[in-house]
Amino acid sequence: MERKVIVTADGSSTIHLSEWDENYHSKHGAIQEAKHVFIKSGLSLFSNANISILEIGFGTGLNSFITFLEAKKFNLEVDYVGVEAYPVSADEIKYLNYVEQLEATDFEAVFAKMHQQKWELKTEISPVFSLTKRQQFFNDINDENIFNLIYFDAFGARVQPELWTEEIFSKMYNALKKEGVLVTYSAKGSVRRALQTVGFLVEKLPGPPGKREMLRATKK
Repeated sequence: MERKVIVTADGSSTIHLSEWDENYHSKHGAIQEAKHVFIKSGLSLFSNANISILEIGFGTGLNSFITFLEAKKFNLEVDYVGVEAYPVSADEIKYLNYVEQLEATDFEAVFAKMHQQKWELKTEISPVFSLTKRQQFFNDINDENIFNLIYFDAFGARVQPELWTEEIFSKMYNALKKEGVLVTYSAKGSVRRALQTVGFLVEKLPGPPGKREMLRATKK
């Protein structure tokens, strides 16, 4: 599948899949979307605590890197697990401009380390941030009662509907601790209903630039 790095509306880069006409992040702004969906609507709920995060779709590492930067502001210790079936290549990573766009040049080595570390190995990125990358298909996830927060950032249901099913969301429900939260950029009715069917309490929230709504789901 042909892939190329493009620049989104807020100046930050993403990867475009030509065959699917699909991007790793919103064309309206990769960084804006990540901050709105996963930080503002997810991470900010967990202040002054230790938190375990599961990311569905590690991809470019943008969500992981922003979480690292933001966690310092929230005084969080983060155990971060990113699941990705098809890792981004080293050549593609070279053209991602997140360090510059986030004005985080002091942490350029952190972003590099996130991509250079070995898969399946828990690595200390900093004294308060650990990262485990798992090369795994989403339907093979079988975690039980481990995570406080899930970033559900899979490719859209238009191109991969099999990732937005009751079966997958049941796995997400099981992976979360009680009162755990799942956030996603999607607001499709079928996604909301699937989340509700497996037991989540689902709420619609204002979406990031270019999207009217998004979803947040809580395990009760």
